[in-house]
Amino acid sequence: MSGKVANPAPLGLFAFGLTTVLLNFENAGISEKTLLDLVLAHGLFFGGAAQFAAGMWEFRTGNTFGATAFTSYGAFWISLASYIWVHHTGIYAYVQEIDMAIYFGVWCVFTGLLCVITTRLSNALIVVFSTLTLLFLLLLIGEYSTTVHKIAGYVGIVCGGSAFYTGWATVLNETWKATYLPLGAIAAAKNDDFDDLAKTKEEVTL
Repeated sequence: MSGKVANPAPLGLFAFGLTTVLLNFENAGISEKTLLDLVLAHGLFFGGAAQFAAGMWEFRTGNTFGATAFTSYGAFWISLASYIWVHHTGIYAYVQEIDMAIYFGVWCVFTGLLCVITTRLSNALIVVFSTLTLLFLLLLIGEYSTTVHKIAGYVGIVCGGSAFYTGWATVLNETWKATYLPLGAIAAAKNDDFDDLAKTKEEVTL
C-alpha cells in the first residue's frame, strides 16, 4: 500500500469526546435518564467501533500512542455499553458497587500512565488525559456518593469537550494547512533530540 495515509486521530477524538459528553450529561443529572439508552447505542458504534477503528488505523501511521489509546478506549466503550445493557436485562443483576469501583479504578491507573506520556506530546492532550484520569477517580468514588457522581458528570463534560476541541483543531489546521486553533505541541524539540540520538547510535553500530 502506497500513498499518503489520512490522520485517523480526529475521528478517534471526536468519537471519544462526543460519547463522553453525552454520557456525562446523564451522570451530571442534566438530562433525563432516558438519554442513557441512546448513549449506549452511540457508545457501541461511534465511541466504541469508530474509535477502535481509528486505533487500528493509527497502527498504520506508526503512532504507537494513538494506536494504544484509541483502541483501548474504543474497547472500553464497547465493554461498558454492553455491560450496562446486559445488566439491565438481569444477567448481571447481582453486581455490587465494589465491582464498578474496581473497574473504574483500573481504568484510572491506566489513564494516569498515559497522561504521563502526554507531557511530551501536547498541552491539549494533557488536558484530555488529566481530566479523564480525574473522571475515572470521581466515578470510582461516585459509586458510594451521589454528589461525587454528579461532580464526575461535569468533569466528564469538560473532558469530552477538550477531546472534541483537540479533534476539531487537528482537522481544521490540517485541512486549511495553517495553525488556526492551537494545540500546544511540545514534542518537536524532544523528538528531534531523540532522532539525533538514534541516528548517532546507528552510526556507532555501523
